[in-house]
Amino acid sequence: MLGNYQQSQIRIEVDASFSAIRDSLLRPTELEKWVPTARFATGMPEELHSGFEFTTQTGPLSIHHQVDVARPNCLRLLLSQGIDGFHEWYWGEGWVQSRLEGVTILPLSLGQTLSLLSLRQFLVTKKR
Repeated sequence: MLGNYQQSQIRIEVDASFSAIRDSLLRPTELEKWVPTARFATGMPEELHSGFEFTTQTGPLSIHHQVDVARPNCLRLLLSQGIDGFHEWYWGEGWVQSRLEGVTILPLSLGQTLSLLSLRQFLVTKKR
């Protein structure tokens, strides 16, 4: 894989319940509403589960995701193709934490920050 090894970990507060955050991360119909640049494949399940695989398009790059762990309070995705690494999500009442590591030409911390801000805005709008 071409690119540099990068890692980033961000935790933010969000004005949202545990269940709203969980649904926004584990349900593909909710995910596609707030992930700013990704286009999701058709045929996604109602809720992500361990072993499920899917590919998203981010600009010209395809990123393959394999759901390694999907629990009520965490999600771990193994990434390949455009990013070789992993993305972990943890959440609770009023907070979300994202940890991203991988080799890529993409600016991971910038993309991660934009995703978290998009998630926060989505949850605020959804609450109204």
